[in-house]
Amino acid sequence: MAGHRPLGSKLRYARALRSNRRVPAWVYAKANRRARTKPLRNWRRSRLQL
Repeated sequence: MAGHRPLGSKLRYARALRSNRRVPAWVYAKANRRARTKPLRNWRRSRLQL
């Protein structure tokens, strides 16, 4: 990430990137496939709305 970005926005972007990850496979298996799977967001096709 760029070094000239303010710390607050860096933290918000980092949190959004962490929450963007898919559901872990072990959670999906433990919940008998009832956990919602969300498709991964592609960094080129869609932007984070921050």
